[in-house]
Amino acid sequence: MPEPMMLSPHRYVVHELLALLRSRERRAARAPQDVGARQARDDAAYTLCVLMGERSLAAAVRAAERHLAHGRYVKVTTVPATQDPA
Repeated sequence: MPEPMMLSPHRYVVHELLALLRSRERRAARAPQDVGARQARDDAAYTLCVLMGERSLAAAVRAAERHLAHGRYVKVTTVPATQDPA
């Protein structure tokens, strides 16, 4: 019987979501009382967990970084620390 095929997320999507999560983590850290900032961070964290198939954020981040490290070239765009697309 052949091995089942596993889908893997596009590396660009993983890269962008990781950047978004880090941006939202910085925003939430700057304003811990801001409920919207915390919710935005939690939403990005949840999405990364689902995308990477992990139950904890730490495991999802490690899986995402491994996924990016073992891939082909991905054009990385830098996002200023003050910019948050949300």
